[in-house]
Amino acid sequence: MLEKRQLATIMPDGTPQVMPVWVDFDGTHVLINTSKGRRKTLNMEKQPRVGLDIVDNENPFHWLSVRGHVAEITEHGADDHIDKMAKKYLGVDTYPNRQPDDIRIICKIVPDRVIAQ
Repeated sequence: MLEKRQLATIMPDGTPQVMPVWVDFDGTHVLINTSKGRRKTLNMEKQPRVGLDIVDNENPFHWLSVRGHVAEITEHGADDHIDKMAKKYLGVDTYPNRQPDDIRIICKIVPDRVIAQ
């Protein structure tokens, strides 16, 4: 299934910020890998409530919606994880957009509510 994945976080002024993301699941948490200091990261650090929608590109009526909260933000394992995600989404062994000063982090989201159609 081709899919669109969108993460919604809450800006300091209370408005939503919606960004495309790569998504992984460890059996308990939804995992989002990003760089330390990015807007979505700052939003999740201040307000851990998030939403995630995954929509099938071929059938927009086939979707999954997750509402949850960020339980942990960690650097541990994040460099290896972004390479795993690059393999999953790009078919390459190493994440090609890494910047020299990037500090990768994994945001672990606990799903509080999941709806699928």
